Amino acid sequence: MTTLAISGMIRPLLEPRLPEDLDVRWFMSADEAQDAVKGAEIGWFDMNDQAAMAKTLRAATELKWLNSIYAGLDFMPMDVLIERDITVTNGAGINAITIAEYVVMGMLNIAKGYREVVRAQDRREWLTDSPGKRELAGSKALLLGYGAIGKLIEPRLAAFDMDVSVVRRSGGENTLGPDEWRGKLGEFDWVILAVPATPETENLIGADELASMKSDAVLVNIARGSVVDQPALVSALDEKRIGGAFLDVTTPEPLPEDHPLWALDNAHITMHLSGRAQDKMFARSAERFLENLRRYRAGEPLHPIFDPQLGY
Repeated sequence: MTTLAISGMIRPLLEPRLPEDLDVRWFMSADEAQDAVKGAEIGWFDMNDQAAMAKTLRAATELKWLNSIYAGLDFMPMDVLIERDITVTNGAGINAITIAEYVVMGMLNIAKGYREVVRAQDRREWLTDSPGKRELAGSKALLLGYGAIGKLIEPRLAAFDMDVSVVRRSGGENTLGPDEWRGKLGEFDWVILAVPATPETENLIGADELASMKSDAVLVNIARGSVVDQPALVSALDEKRIGGAFLDVTTPEPLPEDHPLWALDNAHITMHLSGRAQDKMFARSAERFLENLRRYRAGEPLHPIFDPQLGY
């Protein structure tokens, strides 16, 4: 009998639909997970505590397939996944719609100065002019990262009549190669980061890249905090060398209360909420898991596959 160890938070959506010939072990805490994974062939270990998830993986010595709602699994021990040859399916695309919408929201918020409008409402002050006068139409955006999220960001921005250039190796219309985009940074009004967190993308945007951006350009990061040299960004924002930053991700998370980013009025921090701004995440994840479980038992390929060698 195949043994599964699964986080109890997804239990209501899965239990009524699982085949009866499975040994399913539900857990609600990190301690319970350590026992549940003993002998488990299939695991879904998602918890809020990422360190506990990594510890659970290490304890699952007989695991063959690991599933996760997370798209980015950079916090998991890649060496363990590689050494044990564990098949990994992740949450790529599960939250793509809401994150793409969040990008549009953040850009409109900055373009129209909407944060100042909300503050004025709190003060019960009737503004006679708009605090933001930028239009998305006609502006130019550089999109780094063309996975599930990037593929949804592009058409949404195009619908606002924006000129969107994508960085990708395969080429194509309105595309820049990995060795081209840095030389053209000064042409863009918006620089959007949607890349995975890998050694290759760490500090992808650093002091040199920030210095190459337009003085009113806005950096949008919905990737990972590690993709940006954060001290360099703080300096660029503080000295107003770029127009602003919309940061759904930071380093570390949560951002300490005394971190200088909080005090910068041109920094918009949204506490990694973009993927949570919807109510379909667990339902979509359950449907994907059940289909992959059917495939697994039939010996068919699973989807989407996370490659620990690449880190995405």
